[in-house]
Parts: sequence; structure tokens; C-alpha cells
Amino acid sequence: MPYDVPSQAEWMSSPTTDGYAAVLISPTARHFTGYGMGTYSFFNQGMDIFAAHAYEAPTPANVQMHDLLTIFLDAKNGKGGILHVINDTGGSSTIVNPDVPVTVTSYP
Repeated sequence: MPYDVPSQAEWMSSPTTDGYAAVLISPTARHFTGYGMGTYSFFNQGMDIFAAHAYEAPTPANVQMHDLLTIFLDAKNGKGGILHVINDTGGSSTIVNPDVPVTVTSYP
């Protein structure tokens, strides 16, 4: 994810979805399997910037994900974070839990 997002309003994947996923599986994908994937956030613009999801996958689809993680880096200089690991599954990685991996072992 980019470090230097200018504002939340300028970094929206839809009018109701904050940010963009680091990995987006296309709705037309016929099959996808991911293992051991990780992404982090470090938004250093001095304001809260959020991504709703680190990973997005179509549902239902032939998508399997294993051992995913997100992490919020540098609570001293970063703000905002990632609200869900994949789609609406998994916890948040934000300033309340910096440097702590938030994981999803298996999806769906």
C-alpha cells in the first residue's frame, strides 16, 4: 500500500469503501489459491487513512487463501490502518495494535 496517500477522500475504491486492497482477486477469476501472504500499512501523512481490506476476493468463487496477515507499522509516525484482513473477515491492524500481526489462517 502506498505511504503517501493525500487524504482518505482521495483514496477510496468506491464511495463507501475506504482505500484499496493490496491484493484484489478479479471477479472473473476462475481459480486462485494464495499461501503465506502479508501486507502492511504505513500511512505517514499525519492523518487517519484506512483501507477497508488488505485482500479482496469475489464470493462465492473458487478462491482459497491460507496464512494471511496484516500489520500496522510505526505507531510513532503512522496513522490509520487496515480494517479487515480479507473482505470482511479478520481483525484490524491499526494504531491500537501496532507491530502485532493480525492473521487469517484459512479463507473461506
